[in-house]
Amino acid sequence: MRSASTEHPSSERPDAPTGAARNTPLTALDRVPWGDIQDSTGSAVGIPLLLNGIAGGDADTARSALDDLRKRICQFGFVVEQATAATVPFLWELAKLPQVTCRAQIIQLLKNIADARQWESTAAVYPKLLNHRENPVVWERAARQAVRARRGELGRLMADEDGEIARATTELARSLGA
Repeated sequence: MRSASTEHPSSERPDAPTGAARNTPLTALDRVPWGDIQDSTGSAVGIPLLLNGIAGGDADTARSALDDLRKRICQFGFVVEQATAATVPFLWELAKLPQVTCRAQIIQLLKNIADARQWESTAAVYPKLLNHRENPVVWERAARQAVRARRGELGRLMADEDGEIARATTELARSLGA
């Protein structure tokens, strides 16, 4: 089981030439070992296709891709998977792009991930869960940390002219205690 870095979003890589990566979203998707990590369907290899559908699709395509992604990384709005933490930086990136048509829904997904406590709650009742080789409590904590790591983006999103985005960001900020 490998985990992917959640340090740098794909459009803000420190080694990218000035301005070069800013115009091309999701350029770091290939840096994540999607085939080595799991989502709710098994291999997370399909996540890049969904993220690209959100980034470049029309409103219906983007919303459909986001719905599929949500089922893979945050089922039922509260059950995260191994691939969730690796996906979060890309969600933050997409939430900032004005051409993305479902930005408010992406921010709501980030809030769901930030609020996820399903595996921790289950482990409190069934501590043997923590002894499994693949520990979903670790995934859940990593996913929440990945959301918190980018909370510096909140101010910009709360100031967005789109009221739905501003409201969703305000709710996320409350969840993060920001």
